[in-house]
Amino acid sequence: IKLADQVSASDASIMITGESGVGKEVMARYVHEKSKRAQKPFISVNCAAIPDNLLESELFGHEKGAFTGAMARRIGKFEEADGGTLLLDEISEMDARLQAKLLRALQERVIDRVGGAKPVPVNIRVLATSNRNLAQAVKEGTFREDLLYRLNVINLAIPPLRERPADIVVLSEFFVKKYSEANGIPLKLIGLEAKRRLQAHGWPGNVRELENAMHRAVLLSAGAEIDAEAI
Repeated sequence: IKLADQVSASDASIMITGESGVGKEVMARYVHEKSKRAQKPFISVNCAAIPDNLLESELFGHEKGAFTGAMARRIGKFEEADGGTLLLDEISEMDARLQAKLLRALQERVIDRVGGAKPVPVNIRVLATSNRNLAQAVKEGTFREDLLYRLNVINLAIPPLRERPADIVVLSEFFVKKYSEANGIPLKLIGLEAKRRLQAHGWPGNVRELENAMHRAVLLSAGAEIDAEAI
């Protein structure tokens, strides 16, 4: 967080790495909110969730008639994020051809809409996340080394929850409060045995798994406090 505070005001690209569920997008939003672009859009694109043939149009937009079904011009996420921040979530899943087009957009600050005749200038800051080892992906030939250098000006590596046990109880209490309010349930304290149980667990799903567990515990706890059984 100290490193994020230090670099947020710059326009440097940032690579946010860590296991699934550690809170990479939460960190990206934090960086955006601390930046001079905070009043402008924050746009997130999950590169793993969109098929390759659609991702290019999703990112760069397309002109009317660029391909079958392109009935009108569509603005892509790069243009939507103009003036603000674009988060490329799980960038390791992007195919090699699109990686080359992305590299040009980052270097020249212009994009080409699919089917477009002239480049479109964009003013954005790019953040990217990955739960894979991108240096290894470069060695395997699935990720461009020059793109990695361009994106990885600063690396914010978020440790897994099991390596920061002091966070577990604090986050648990936060989620209990959140889901008690959301479900209209009186706020309960987490019992000592329940806290021990929480800190003993390895949390392979990290903060996402913890959040789901605490939501469930809020709904299942029958006594005056959240006990180990509810956990």
